[in-house]
Amino acid sequence: MATSSLAISPRKLRSDLYSYSYQNDSNTPLVISVLASLIERTVARNERIVKNCRWALSKDIRTRVFDCHETPDLTIQSYLERIFRYTRAGPSVYVVAYVYIDRFSQANPGFRISSRNVHRLLITTIMVASKYVEDMNYRNSYFARVGGLTTNELNKLELEFVFLMGFKLHVNVSVFESYCCHLEREVGIGGGYHIEKTLRCAEEIKSGQQEEKRYNQIARIML
Repeated sequence: MATSSLAISPRKLRSDLYSYSYQNDSNTPLVISVLASLIERTVARNERIVKNCRWALSKDIRTRVFDCHETPDLTIQSYLERIFRYTRAGPSVYVVAYVYIDRFSQANPGFRISSRNVHRLLITTIMVASKYVEDMNYRNSYFARVGGLTTNELNKLELEFVFLMGFKLHVNVSVFESYCCHLEREVGIGGGYHIEKTLRCAEEIKSGQQEEKRYNQIARIML
């Protein structure tokens, strides 16, 4: 894919957010690349802070339920694409998940997004957002398999998440619009470079994963 075709403009992102086609063969929503770029930079920044100041580690014991024993090999971009591939959740779900991640971080000041907790946080917020946005949803057991967790693990994460959020899951139109505008600004004020870089990285990873394609086909049948 040519680099020029990877550029994302604020107008293109907005069009994708508000007029996305829910066909089975539809392309991956642009918001996934924008969100992946934002979160990857947040993770990198937090890990730099922790490297320089050990006291900056997440101190809230309750949020450690999201920590993985081993950091997953999948990049954030690839993980979000996998979730979309198997759930077909539309762009609005990812915007609401972004709102939830922001609220969660504000409600739990001792929590920092890192490579150890980001994957579990994403699958949890996307599943909860899907239940809030979509009319029809997959069961928790299905989301768990997509996210690489057991059903019990995801059930526990969902329960802990809504309690740590204080059950503040409602997202009104103005809040949704404000977060959409924030994503657009990310693209417009220099975020485009990072998004383009993320997309190029994803393409390079995909080109070197021919063997994994066969595994994914088997996984798709199993799911």
